[in-house]
Amino acid sequence: MTDRPELRVESATACVVTDLGRVAGPARGLAVNGALDQFAARAANALVGNAPTAPLIEATGFGITLRPSHDVLMSVTGAPAEPTIDGRQYPAWAPLSVRAGETVRVGVSDAGLRAYVAVHGSFDVPRLMGSCAPDSMIEFGTHVTSGTSLSLFRSHPPLVNRRFGATVFDFGIPRDVGRVSAVLDAVDGPDAAEFGPGLQRLYDSRYLVTPRINHVGLRVAGHVPQRSVTGEVLSRGVPIGAIEAPAGDELLVLMRGRGITAGYPVLAVLTSRALDNAAQLRPGQQIRFRRTTAAAATAAYLERRRLLDRIARRARTAFAELRQPLAP
Repeated sequence: MTDRPELRVESATACVVTDLGRVAGPARGLAVNGALDQFAARAANALVGNAPTAPLIEATGFGITLRPSHDVLMSVTGAPAEPTIDGRQYPAWAPLSVRAGETVRVGVSDAGLRAYVAVHGSFDVPRLMGSCAPDSMIEFGTHVTSGTSLSLFRSHPPLVNRRFGATVFDFGIPRDVGRVSAVLDAVDGPDAAEFGPGLQRLYDSRYLVTPRINHVGLRVAGHVPQRSVTGEVLSRGVPIGAIEAPAGDELLVLMRGRGITAGYPVLAVLTSRALDNAAQLRPGQQIRFRRTTAAAATAAYLERRRLLDRIARRARTAFAELRQPLAP
């Protein structure tokens, strides 16, 4: 056991330490980046008493195996999965008390692509402009590989209580919270009018998620609406979630690692909830886009934020009842 708390990584593939993103980045020419499933990341931190912006692990596709040097409180959210502690299954989307030396295995099920692992107190990792979010363009970030040891912040006594996982604590999380929808809501984009009646084909067609997926974006194969006007599209700022129509038979959906400018026409823009769903899409999955309004998208966003607030509030209540401190 080390003097300073650590999380030893026994095995990992395609895992990073991240947070909610570099909000100061775009003003300086850098992408926001950060957790692609923002709701799952926020919920993971709320369940262990961390601030929403605390660093946590994002595991893509293959899962991760961890062993803490000290007693810790963890949570696993994101893709539907059942984490195990020394081989025994425990529920996701709930706090997990882990003793020093126990082995935690977090898989990523076929029903999603990304899992999030938060630890009470969080990780001591480098930050850039206030964020630890990786950025491959400038080769910044903390990549988690087999043999990595992640230092944990600890300013209070060891925190473990098996009662955190008991049904007496209801964190108000719906049973279907981790379900990945194949229908992605979107609002018409800034160039929608340039596609005329052909834009409706975007919402009437089905698309296939291709293997070309990363933090910059994902490509979906299917009918690409054609512009009804001619002329070059000038490079300009584009939002996260933009659905672009490059030449060819694939649409490009921009994610949090996208460049801050682009030159393809933008047919539509995903809602925040649809962006979380898009983060969990796997290659070969069929999806479709559904038109919505800005007002409906805002209402859905506020509903999810109220759910997060409820989770955080009930976690604080559980900490208080067990006389345990929240993370600084």
